[in-house]
Order: sequence, then structure tokens, then C-alpha cells
Amino acid sequence: MGLGLLASKVLRPTATATATASRLLSNPRASFFLARSVSSTTELQNPDQSAAAQPQPDPTPDLPPRTPVAGARVHFPNPEDAIEVFVDGYPVKIPKGFTVLQACEVAGVDIPRFCYHSRLSIAGNCRMCLVEVEKSPKPVASCAMPALPDQSMAFGSDRGRFTEMKRSVVDKNLGPLVKTVMTRCVRFATEVAGVQDLGMLGRGSGEEIGTYVEKLMTSELSGNVIDICPVGALTSKPFAFKARNWELKGTESIDVTDAVGSNIRIDSRGPEVMRILPRLNEDINEEWISDKTRFCYDGLKRQRLNDPMIRGADGRFRAVSWVDALAVVAEVVDQVKPQEIVGIAGQLSDAESMIALKDFLNRLGSNNVWCERNGSYSDADLRSGYLMNTSISDLEKADVFLLVGTQPRVEAAMVNARIRKTVRANHAKVGYIGPQTDFNYDNQHLGTGPQTLIEIAEGRHPFSSALSNAKKPVIIVGTGLFEREDKDAIFSTVETIANNAKVVRPEWNGFNVLLLSAAQAAALDLGLVPESVNSIETAKFVYLMGADDVNLEKIPNDAFVVYQGHHGDRSVYRANVILPASAFSEKEGTYENTEGCSQQTLPAVPTVGDARDDWKIIRALSEVAGTTLPYDSLAAIRSRIRTVAPNLLHTNEREPATFSSFLKPKSGQKLSLDPFGTAVENFYMTNSITRASKIMAQCSALLSKK
Repeated sequence: MGLGLLASKVLRPTATATATASRLLSNPRASFFLARSVSSTTELQNPDQSAAAQPQPDPTPDLPPRTPVAGARVHFPNPEDAIEVFVDGYPVKIPKGFTVLQACEVAGVDIPRFCYHSRLSIAGNCRMCLVEVEKSPKPVASCAMPALPDQSMAFGSDRGRFTEMKRSVVDKNLGPLVKTVMTRCVRFATEVAGVQDLGMLGRGSGEEIGTYVEKLMTSELSGNVIDICPVGALTSKPFAFKARNWELKGTESIDVTDAVGSNIRIDSRGPEVMRILPRLNEDINEEWISDKTRFCYDGLKRQRLNDPMIRGADGRFRAVSWVDALAVVAEVVDQVKPQEIVGIAGQLSDAESMIALKDFLNRLGSNNVWCERNGSYSDADLRSGYLMNTSISDLEKADVFLLVGTQPRVEAAMVNARIRKTVRANHAKVGYIGPQTDFNYDNQHLGTGPQTLIEIAEGRHPFSSALSNAKKPVIIVGTGLFEREDKDAIFSTVETIANNAKVVRPEWNGFNVLLLSAAQAAALDLGLVPESVNSIETAKFVYLMGADDVNLEKIPNDAFVVYQGHHGDRSVYRANVILPASAFSEKEGTYENTEGCSQQTLPAVPTVGDARDDWKIIRALSEVAGTTLPYDSLAAIRSRIRTVAPNLLHTNEREPATFSSFLKPKSGQKLSLDPFGTAVENFYMTNSITRASKIMAQCSALLSKK
């Protein structure tokens, strides 16, 4: 007897679908397949009518609580749209529009599927989730079937029934990251990544997924197709055949290659990081990560600094002990005037190391300490002036975007993915001011520089009306503008636009600054701002803590330079002393992302060679220099942070700005009409770790536009 005929006989309409389920599960003739029943009621919409019109069902026995599949959650935008369904007699409340598959997930029943993914459109082409539904002439796909009243269904078989020859396809070259029939990857590339690189080729049994005319997959999110492929047909080329899953130790951490703070899991074997995978965080990165985040890990073991070193008279470095290296630095700093001392924190620095650097230099009498990429930005009193006030997740509520001097696709790939998601879902308008760049969603290129800002501020530009008529407008300013001399005038003009369009309201704050690096927000919260803009040009002692993107030509030739970091990158060649430090994967540190959410990294692997944590190095140096810092543990240094920026200790919580940046007086600075520049020239080469990565070098050579 066929499954369809059996189900049609077993699933006859009865007084209640719950009774059907009880009889079905106790029927020995149906023991070879798993049966589920789904019924629904409209009691939540009209309980009085429902009670009068329907007979009361038999009381159901007490059922043990069930855990939703994969932590499935139900959100009711409108409580009146809620319905109640029964799966195996277990009641669950779901919103109207939920599919049978989603209802079963909430009830703790996992229906097998291949092509279905909750964040992608429904395809229904794998037929893995077929169910028998009463009154239906043939099985239906539960992923595409809405949960309806008086519905019962059965699915599954306990043995394979495939008797034909299985087919195979030739390995596809999708690029340096992905190695290759479901259509999840096709839908992800089209809907989330915004590229048309993958598609279905052929028909019937000859159907394959591939790229057109051997084109490489060029998206900055391409690695996510590896995670969503349900059958393992798409694999990671760098990780292939390197390790087995059960050999790996997973450590929950965060990404520091940009200012988004994507949640990740670092998988390691012994002292080596083997791969990086995304962790779910609905508010920040959902379940995606950029290719730079995913594949830069091989840079953690290349070009590392292992031992303290001092440059000799012949210009060559020689390894020394920590005692000797710190003694040399302390002797030099003792001979320098306080105003000639400068400290610069790198873009990968954690909050603990930055407060230690600031306190150390302050005790030496210098206030010239800042974080690279913040430039001479000194307005750190109002957090709303340098944070993404809307929050990353709330960008989905916007209906108009104005991007000023920022290219989110290369500066913050996951923020760009949110904007694209909003454009697709809400048909939001996007206006962009800056150099010509490549977007993966519809946009209007309004201009290249401040002249366009002036026109919008004065209401002479057509986009002015779009902002004024928007219900929830968003303005995003890039921090590449921090490097301009007229930055204050630019921000003042943007604030005028925001005021005219009422971008900031009691229930909505659409004024945003998109930071570039993981250290910027915490540095400004801790007050790392320069006392003098040109202090580096007259410095005699320069302390570079992982700062590799500093303009070294501005440092005087007779200045003594200390480089403290984990990679032999650009600044090493100018250093007189090298102090090896731990990378983010080897230490516990606090980082604040661009929206003001503090998160922490955890050590996944041991440190390399004789390297030490950044704050410990500075603490030891302060003792040798005779200005001992008053903390010698992580708990103690965080107590010090609490006195300066307590929000940094509220981990995994977004701390919004209290006051608006519009409270500050208007700038009297003259606005330059020079066009805006590009903040990120090469998406794959942005910091010392990615520049040391062989995988990133391959991506840069093959995928970056020349």
C-alpha cells in the first residue's frame, strides 16, 4: 500500500485533529512512518463565537514541555493575528502566515529539509519536507504550506526508497574561498549578497548549480554559502582536508577586522586557529560574516613577533630579554620632555590596553594619545557624534538613506547587508555622496563632495524632499571624513540637513557615524584624543601600540619609536624597540562596536613565543620607568575603566548615547569643496592580520578591482 493511500485512510476527519493524532500514533499498521497532526483554532480572535460554534474537545493529558527546534522564537506583531495549532496534541500559538514547517519547529518537531532557510525566500524544490495533508490529492512541501484550520498531516519514512543510479557533477571553481543541488546558495547570492554569480544550469537530471561562463564569485559574503549548503557540496577551500570537526575546540569570540563586532566562533587545534565560523546575533550580524572575518585566520600565524628586540647601531634587530628591552625604553623616556611624548593605539587595540596606555602617558605628563583612524577628531564629549545611533538592527525600519562619504560594502559588510535587506523589503531609497563606487542595491549617486551637501542643506537638491518626506530617515557619515581638515564644517552641514529633515526625533534617531575599526568607539569613550593635532611632528618619543596605519613620514628622524604589536607590519621598519604582544585570539579583551555595544574576546589559543598581553606590557614598563600604574590584574584595570567609561563593562548590551550631538555649537570652520576620498582602498587588506594572510592576498589578487 502506498504512503499516500495509507495516509488518506488513516487521516480521516474526526471530531478533533488531536484525537486523530492519538489514534494514528497508536495504530500498529502505521508504525513504519512518523505521523504528525496539525490543527488550529481561532479562539484568540473570537473566543465567544468559537465556544458556541464548536464542541468542546476531550481533555488532553498533561504533556511534557517541548523545546522549540534550534531555539525557534515566535513574535506576534499583532496579537489578534495569533492562532493556536496542535502538533501531536501539543498546543502552540503562532502568527497567521506561519507554515506547517515553522509551526512544527515551535512545537519541537524537526522536519527534515534541504532547500528551506528561514532568512531566504521559499523555493520548495528539494521535496525533502513533503507531508501528507488530508483532503490534498498529493504530498505538499511543508515549507511552503501555510498552517490552516482543521489540518492534519503525516510525513517521513524510516528507510530510503531511492533505487536509481546517483549522479555526480564536476567540481566547480567559484574562487579562492568556495569549493563545489540545492538552491540555497543561489538565493543567498541573489538576495543577501546582491550578486548574480550563481544560477541553475541544465534541466532535469542534468541540472547543476554553477557560475556563468566560469565567472568567479565576487561577493564579500561568499563564504556564507558554505554554512547554508545543507549537503556539504560547497566547502571551504582553505579548511578542506585540514582537520576533522571532532578534533577542534570552539571558543566564542568576536571579530575585530572592522567596527561591526560580528559574533564568531574560533575553532582551534592545539596552538593553531583552524577556522572561524559565525555565531548567531540577531542585533549585529544575524548569522552571516564577511569573507575577511571568516578567512583571515591564517594571518594569525604568519609574520608574528615572538621576542623583544632592539635595533643595534648597524640597523639590525637582535632579540633581548624583557628586562633589557623595558630598561632601554624607560631610560629613553626619562630623558624626553612631556610635550615631546606621543602615544598612538592601533585599530585592533582593546579597551584595557588603551586605558593603560593613556594612564601611563598621562603620568609621564603627556596628553597626546589617540587611536589611529580617529585622526584629530577631538569631540569625544558627546557619544552621539561618533556612534551609529539608529543601531544596526533598526536600520531595517528606515525608508530613506543618505550616505555621506562612506562605502558600507567595504567598510562594514554586515551593515551594508542590512541596508540591502531594507532596500529589498521596504523599497527604501538610497542617496550617496562620494567617489564612484560599487553598490549591490539601487542607489542615486547625488555627487562627489561637500557641494552636494550644501545644496541639500539649503533645500535646492531634489533629494531634500525625499529626506523631509521620509517617515524614518537615516543619515550615515563615514569616519574617513575624520582625516579632513574641514571635518567640523562637514559635520555641521550634515547636522543642518538632519535638523531640516527632522532625522532626530523623540522616538527615532537617524543620525549615524559608521566607524572603520574595532578600537575607535572605545578609544573615544575613554578620552583618547590628542591635545595637539601636530604633536607627532615634533615628538621625540613615539609609542605605537599596534598602530600600523600611521603616516610614518610625519615622525621626526631623531625620534625614538617603540612598536608594541603582534605582527611585523609597516611600523616595525621604523621602530627602535619591538615589544611582542598577543593577538585578539590569544587574550581576553573588551571591544565596543560602531553602535555602542561592548563585547569581549576570549583566548582560543596560547600566545606566540614570548609575547604578552598589551596592558601587561605597559603595566610592567610603568614600573620600570618609576610611574607604576595602580592595577595589576584584569579585574583591577576594569575597575579603572568603570570610573571613566562604565558603559564599556556592560557587555553584550548596547549603550545608546544620552545627549544629541546637535547640542554643540555650530562650527565656524570654512568648508572645502574638495571631493570626498575613499576610506578603504582594498577590502581584503585593512590591518596587520589581514595583510599577513596568504588567503587574503589571494583574494586581493583575484577579486579586488584594479
